[in-house]
Amino acid sequence: MIVRWGLDELPGLVDELGLQAPLLIASERWSLPIEAGDRWTEVPSTRVDDAAALAGGGVIAVGGGSAIDLGKAVSAAAGAPLLSVPTTYAGAEWTTFYGIRDPERKLRGGGAGARLGGIVYDANLTLDLPLETTVGTAMNALAHCAEALYVDSHNEEADEHALVGARAIAEWLPRVVASPRDSEARSGLLRGACNAGAALGGSGLALGHAMAQAIGGRYGLPHGTLNGICLPVALDWNEQWAPEAVQRFRHVVGRDVRELTALGGITRLSELGVPEEDLPALAAAAAERPGNRANPKVATPSEIEQLLRAVY
Repeated sequence: MIVRWGLDELPGLVDELGLQAPLLIASERWSLPIEAGDRWTEVPSTRVDDAAALAGGGVIAVGGGSAIDLGKAVSAAAGAPLLSVPTTYAGAEWTTFYGIRDPERKLRGGGAGARLGGIVYDANLTLDLPLETTVGTAMNALAHCAEALYVDSHNEEADEHALVGARAIAEWLPRVVASPRDSEARSGLLRGACNAGAALGGSGLALGHAMAQAIGGRYGLPHGTLNGICLPVALDWNEQWAPEAVQRFRHVVGRDVRELTALGGITRLSELGVPEEDLPALAAAAAERPGNRANPKVATPSEIEQLLRAVY
């Protein structure tokens, strides 16, 4: 993966990756210093094949996880390289896997096979992020760090990225919340998210993400916010089975992750309108997800239901 910092690096990376009149996937609000062959503004979208028909010269995806996931789906369908320009801290730009969501953000499918080419980060693109999106996507990145340390495919290189990323996110997120347009703080948080993404790309997801994905995919709720809610109980549960890894994570974070979740103002599933009577079905869905199967100990539906009730 080629990583560059600053939008002024974008034209050079487009040339380096050999993109010719690429398809730009971005909502109307974003403009970039490049000439695109065509533009797709429906984000998210289930019309992947229609977009892929325009993407023979490559794909540039600008935005949060929904835009990057759509870019990955189009890249896979078109067999074209993808250049990502993230505007949140979600980290989707580091994996070939993607979810396909409808305009209401409900999950309608997914897959793998994106041709990842490069990433351009620019903290200025994050300066206007709302509080919930800032904290939620940062907590998503923090969950990537935690899970990279104990997922069954964890390794030394991903572990190092995870520890560096977790330390940076814990340091800079409170400063960003206190001063949202502090470019130094935003840059520090974005660099932490970059490390978190590298950790994710080198390892994988575990139980906390499985729960967040099952809930978010059903109701179209923010994935990052759900990770902030699910991560603390997933950590507590996994400390039984991977104590050293969880303790390493807690040490570099230096505080209870619940404090960081609370910076976004939403800490419980009930606040998002999740129906309590749906918890057994959500637990059963989470139990079947790959993240749970890659956890240090695979959790049963009844065990996951208890965790969900703890944060309801």
